[in-house]
Amino acid sequence: MKRFVIIFVFFIILQTVQVFSVYAAAPRRIVSLAPNLTEILFALGLGDRVAGVTTFCDYPEEARKKPKVGGMSNPSLEAVISLKPDVVILTTDGNQKESEERLRSLHIPTYVFRARRISELPQGIRDIGSALGAKEQAEILAAQIEKAMKDFRPAGRNAGAKKAIFIIWPEPLIAAGPETEIDDAMGIAGLNNIASGAVTSYPKYSIEEIIRQAPDIIIIGKGHNDVRKKSSGLLSRLKNVPAVINNRICYVSDNLYRLGPRVISGMKELSGCLR
Repeated sequence: MKRFVIIFVFFIILQTVQVFSVYAAAPRRIVSLAPNLTEILFALGLGDRVAGVTTFCDYPEEARKKPKVGGMSNPSLEAVISLKPDVVILTTDGNQKESEERLRSLHIPTYVFRARRISELPQGIRDIGSALGAKEQAEILAAQIEKAMKDFRPAGRNAGAKKAIFIIWPEPLIAAGPETEIDDAMGIAGLNNIASGAVTSYPKYSIEEIIRQAPDIIIIGKGHNDVRKKSSGLLSRLKNVPAVINNRICYVSDNLYRLGPRVISGMKELSGCLR
């Protein structure tokens, strides 16, 4: 009887060690269901472990070559399963909760990235780095983002701050509104985003409203290769707005369009618009 107990205890310990080893090992095959997560993975040096991405994952260039599993809101479960992932990573800002639930019901490990604001990004990167076995790389990247935020002008929208609008697309006129990375960056820079009070994150904006609010700076993001030509008509209709009168029109890239590593470059670009 004593011998049986010893063997049984040994078996339990062995099973525990084996299970621990499986979960402790860094995942080798990762499927990303969001473009910003794909960018984070590559920035952490985990590009070779990315087994699949969404059709929207177009940066960096290497991501375009990865197998596609569908969109963010409607990924193909069959495509994900066929890639035999060790883990599927999702975000609360874009992916459907049902996707995570369906994957978990099939015993496919998932990781949910919960950062939604620039201020939450560094810790979000640290957390995902710890989960995927890239803790040191994550700490370096997180620290770089924190430094970029500190190098920015003091945060705070106040009466003395410059009024600005960030135009995502000129026709139809779409602006960056509340709860976006762009609005966060503008706030950190000390700009008053005139679209921050909108009901939606990317509201359709009227020419009349821009004229009424009279922004000091107009920032136009890269939504098209020919964005300068596309926005010329809009700017001609805004000729009496302070930003146009004083030639405070700033064209920037799409670095602030996603909550990921490129926000560092995006904030530097935005800072250049303030000079």
